[in-house]
Amino acid sequence: MINQRHEIDVTLESENSNNMLAEYLKIRKHSELICSKLETEDYVVQPVEFVSPPKWHLGHTTWFFETMVLIPFAKGYDIFDPNYNFVFNSYYESIGARVIRTDRGNLSRPAVADVYKYRKYVNAAMVKFLSTSIPSDAKPIVILGLHHEQQHQELLYSDIKYILGNNPLFPKYDDLGIESDHFSNLNKWIHYEDGIYEIGHHGDTFCFDNECNRHKVFLNSFDIASELVTNGEYIEFIEAGGYDDFRHWLSEGWEWKKLTDAKAPLYWHQIEGKWHQYSLSGLNIVDPNQPVTHINFFEAQAFASWKGMRLPSESEWEVASDKFIWGKRWEWTQSAYLPYPGFVTAADATGEYNGKFMINQMVLRGASVATPEGHSRNTYRNFFHPQLQWQFTGIRLAK
Repeated sequence: MINQRHEIDVTLESENSNNMLAEYLKIRKHSELICSKLETEDYVVQPVEFVSPPKWHLGHTTWFFETMVLIPFAKGYDIFDPNYNFVFNSYYESIGARVIRTDRGNLSRPAVADVYKYRKYVNAAMVKFLSTSIPSDAKPIVILGLHHEQQHQELLYSDIKYILGNNPLFPKYDDLGIESDHFSNLNKWIHYEDGIYEIGHHGDTFCFDNECNRHKVFLNSFDIASELVTNGEYIEFIEAGGYDDFRHWLSEGWEWKKLTDAKAPLYWHQIEGKWHQYSLSGLNIVDPNQPVTHINFFEAQAFASWKGMRLPSESEWEVASDKFIWGKRWEWTQSAYLPYPGFVTAADATGEYNGKFMINQMVLRGASVATPEGHSRNTYRNFFHPQLQWQFTGIRLAK
């Protein structure tokens, strides 16, 4: 395994009480902790387009601080390697050319050890920068960078699981991991009457731009489930022929089902007549009492239709979110990812962060077992294409 070194983190964290610096060091260290259980070979694998190699995540999050903070704001900063802008830029057209996403797995160089050297170099420069009085216009970029890295920590778990879960040996990431939580299955219906409600971020705490602006919505009366759909309930859908009954599927969902020949959620395998599921702790028999996970929007919608119900809108979900426990699975909603009233795209490179993706994607709410502590709130709008399953997604029903 790669030996990650944190001497600079430990020394400087104990000598500096600056809150932003402490948070920076904590978050940067956590990314490396997630990767500390990998073998060197695991860092480079890219089985499919939507999965990025762990090495790339570590490099990209470092590139963000170098490019968005150090280069424009830290006087005298020397770029670690000018080639890294091409290698680790993700989708920022305004910052220049980049490696095509599908080719990230072809990057045998820079080596994993080089990426850790890059992180150490940038960390040292960021520590120096954050130990001084930083410009006021740099602070929101630093904070965005911290939340950006936390997003990639969630993606790291999802991508690592896909890499290991598609290895025929089903290797174990760890023994307990993030998927060992227990859940309540005592579902009840929570009722809301017709009315005008407010949604969207409010207050002066951090949020992404797509959570603004707070606005009023009218909702017809609805009921929403207090608990997520379980594996046992989803097995009933499978055994009732749900994957073969076109009546419950949207047209694009039915085409996806036929194209992929899907018969169960991602990571499910039928072995000797029993459903098994790969988790980060290895291959085990499916627990019927756990929430179903790794299903896409098409599957979630088809299941809801089969039950004679539907998925909640993102407005319904947010309004009701103080009445149920959430945060263990990203929950599909029936809402398309669109801008809120008054949404404005920032003029600089950070304007490419969310707004340009408001097309052909569906909103998910809540958080998941892979979400870092302190990175979830009930106004957070996650978004993915409807065919994707690799995130820790789940189903909450409405009617």
